Amino acid sequence: MADLELTKHHGLGNDFLVVFHPHVDDLSALARRLCDRRRGIGADGLLVGESEPGFAARMSLYNADGSSAEMSGNGIRCFAQALARRRGDLIPQHILTDAGERLVTLYATDDPDVIEAAVDMGTVTSIEEPLDWHRIGTDPLRPVSHLSVGNPHAVVAVDDVSIVDLLSLGEKVPNVNLELVEVGPEPHAITMRVHERGAGITEACGTGACASAWAAVTWGLVPDGLEEIIVHMDGGDAKVRLHHPENGHVTLVGPAVFIGAIQVRV
Repeated sequence: MADLELTKHHGLGNDFLVVFHPHVDDLSALARRLCDRRRGIGADGLLVGESEPGFAARMSLYNADGSSAEMSGNGIRCFAQALARRRGDLIPQHILTDAGERLVTLYATDDPDVIEAAVDMGTVTSIEEPLDWHRIGTDPLRPVSHLSVGNPHAVVAVDDVSIVDLLSLGEKVPNVNLELVEVGPEPHAITMRVHERGAGITEACGTGACASAWAAVTWGLVPDGLEEIIVHMDGGDAKVRLHHPENGHVTLVGPAVFIGAIQVRV
């Protein structure tokens, strides 16, 4: 048996447990146990930090179902907050993920338990249609984009995100993050709901916000020349900055909130 010190955080309601150097053989099983909302602590995912030469840390992500994921935009902000609390500073962090290096810049707020973080998410790129996509049955005239932000996304434009059976659709394509997007309500904004691979419906998805904002630009759902798009999600709003619209380079900006520290015996 061993005692683990964890912290819990959320980014717009997308919640994560963070542990550094756990020395546990089966991290997938640990994630399933800890993230269970009835028999564990409860979270959308487990973030594991390890030392990595040349970086502030290495971050690995395990979804609530124990599967691993390459990257999380909300998760890396939570991880950066946990790391900043350990280090006692808010200097920029170069964090290595399974999707590559990400630079996170941290900003203090009036609340000591809340930081604002900007994550250089790299370039949004096109990918192949995911397995079983035909099961979704989308109208061929409806805009659809299959994109990577270090992890796979399928973004679909709809008239009203609130009336679509997102759970049913997401379960038909479990190997991809599914985002439903509608225009507005502001000219520089979109509204998005998400079913995440390995976690189900979540209140927010940072990489999904980036994929959706980029898709909205390419579809012409927002005015040309925007440098920043607001993405409204169930858990709150994130900002996606478009540095180089011609190649899809984006930065994700949003909060990370410290919920508390927990000790568990495993």
